[in-house]
Amino acid sequence: MPKIAYIPKSFAADKLALIETCDKICTEYANQGYELTLRQLFYQLVSRDIIPNTQAEYKKLGDLVADARLAGMINWLHIVDRTRNLMGNQHWERPSSLVEQAAKTYAIDKWDGQPHYCEVWIEKQALEGVIEGICGRLDVPFFACRGYTSASEMWSAGQRLLSKLQRNKEVHIIHLGDHDPSGIDMSRDIKDRLDMFVSAHMSDARVHVLRVALNMPQIERLHPPPNPTKLTDSRATDYIAKYGENSWELDALDPAELNAIIERAVKRYRDEVLWQKSVDKEEKGRRTLEAIHADFGKVVEFLRGDIV
Repeated sequence: MPKIAYIPKSFAADKLALIETCDKICTEYANQGYELTLRQLFYQLVSRDIIPNTQAEYKKLGDLVADARLAGMINWLHIVDRTRNLMGNQHWERPSSLVEQAAKTYAIDKWDGQPHYCEVWIEKQALEGVIEGICGRLDVPFFACRGYTSASEMWSAGQRLLSKLQRNKEVHIIHLGDHDPSGIDMSRDIKDRLDMFVSAHMSDARVHVLRVALNMPQIERLHPPPNPTKLTDSRATDYIAKYGENSWELDALDPAELNAIIERAVKRYRDEVLWQKSVDKEEKGRRTLEAIHADFGKVVEFLRGDIV
């Protein structure tokens, strides 16, 4: 069903071949549980030497994919725009439905008893959907910085992290960003400003910032497609002196690779014995809610006083 032809279109042979390749790539990732943004699809094509890494080619791909979807040749569910979402209230058909959903989604804070506290910060909002699943499984909050984080959001983060530090936890921000002049500097900026906000209340308090991607060893191992470094960036001169004239975008990494990087980083700070105790406690609570849902009618009768 998600391949729906709304407008009949014909394509030249080379365009048709590219559409088929796009559909194959999208299907491969969908079978692994991932949805791609147009930018991620573009980098998959670039890394396979199918199209050149230029802004003009990116625009051409966007136009072609839009036409192909309208022609029913690419699954509408396989490419997503994570920057625009409809917001609204959640509704329930009956009270028992809410209890059923509560049983499915019931979770305790499994990091509450841990000596460490972690958050995952990623530079681009478009990649939130890629990391949402792994962060959910690891029970770590995640946040899209959207470039340099605003003063308001950074202050709020400082207050949130301060509450963890005051409970004698070690606080870790796991940061992922582009490997370009500003993307590299963002890791420094995050640490400097968070330390400023927390040390004003606890003089010896510090936040650990671990930059896990993109780093040069990953670039040398994974070979993501390079981009020319933007010379208009005020940090370009120092960056080029250290890394050369190329830069690399986080979007170019395979989604599974991004998830593996995050999982390895988070598990460095997780006490597995304490974690399993929390998992067992959570499962016990879930079973309680499932039992309430299974006998919901009897529970309602009891609460109304119809039975003793």
